[in-house]
Amino acid sequence: MIDGMTVKAKIAVTLTPERVEAARIAVASGRASSVSAYVEEAMLRMEQDRTLEDDIAETLARTGGPMTDEERAQIDREFGL
Repeated sequence: MIDGMTVKAKIAVTLTPERVEAARIAVASGRASSVSAYVEEAMLRMEQDRTLEDDIAETLARTGGPMTDEERAQIDREFGL
């Protein structure tokens, strides 16, 4: 393998016609270089979302859990909401 090359694995997936069309439209409009790139980006975003959810859950666990209704009302008052 040449330095800088990424190893990738080819797999088969089954998608709804709507997802296939969305991927093809993304490629045709230049938002993705290929259907594979489109799917890879979608999966990466899902992983990042899960990581963010985990970070939020961990922070809430360390700080006493989700805000209470009283805490939420206080913040709303402070921000004039």
